[in-house]
Amino acid sequence: MNEAEPPAEVEPSAEVELSAGVVEYLDRGTGPTLVFLHGLLTDETLWSDVVDELAADHRCVVPVLPLGSHRKPIRPEADLSPQGIAALVAEFLVALDLDHVTLIGNDTGGALLQLLMAADGASTDWISHVVLTSCDAFDNFPPGLTGRTLFLTGKLSPSLFGLFMQQMRLKSVRRLPIAFGWLTKRGDAVVKRSMRPIWRQKEIRRDTVRLLRAASANRNVLAEAAEHLPKFDRPALVVWAADDRVMPPEHGRRLAELLPDARLVEIADSFTLIPLDQPVRLAAEIRGFLSRLPTVQPPRSP
Repeated sequence: MNEAEPPAEVEPSAEVELSAGVVEYLDRGTGPTLVFLHGLLTDETLWSDVVDELAADHRCVVPVLPLGSHRKPIRPEADLSPQGIAALVAEFLVALDLDHVTLIGNDTGGALLQLLMAADGASTDWISHVVLTSCDAFDNFPPGLTGRTLFLTGKLSPSLFGLFMQQMRLKSVRRLPIAFGWLTKRGDAVVKRSMRPIWRQKEIRRDTVRLLRAASANRNVLAEAAEHLPKFDRPALVVWAADDRVMPPEHGRRLAELLPDARLVEIADSFTLIPLDQPVRLAAEIRGFLSRLPTVQPPRSP
């Protein structure tokens, strides 16, 4: 028997029409703008507790990216490769006229952020600072046992993929190392809630299979991006889970060494999804990082 459904959450009240389709987003608070990027099979609720900590004096914007937990299907012709979704993030920033933003990424969201940081020209014009938290990097793509299993399911048809994912209704399955067991220590309720679209909507299952196949087509994408990261000279904070079993802690150290203006913080008692396992500590690190930096407008491409 399936477990009872978790209580409903308030969904984002805002949305924007982009080239790939409608993207919902959460927009809370006023002040310097922070844009948060989530990962595969999670949504804006990944960042809810962090946003609660920061929204008193920051504008917190969380787009619901087409990464398997989105509720609005994406157009069939949309580019769902990692590069395509990174470009969608850039388009989102332009559409909302967001300038001088701090981009914050976790899990796959951190991979997308690296792709933006590695891009040349106008793609980085809106970025003033970045925060990378435990995420895919270098040759760890797909990341660990969890990522490899998920990429394998992308070879299934959308209907068979859906049958496979129905098993995730059971907590005992979600807590396996091949699922979310090594991704979060305390966030199972949020994970379960974020998986509703993939259980309920065939269009979301179709989108997810497409993006998994597109991601599988180039498994060197982050190793290639890493070659360009030393050119990214904006202030960066790298926050890594010291106990991470999916994203190697040495990758956090390597990223901090590659970036010209970066510092590293390791957080204990957390797995990859630090926003779920240690949201108060993560928010404090973000706030402290930003408070120590001068307000300097990033250069604009002519």
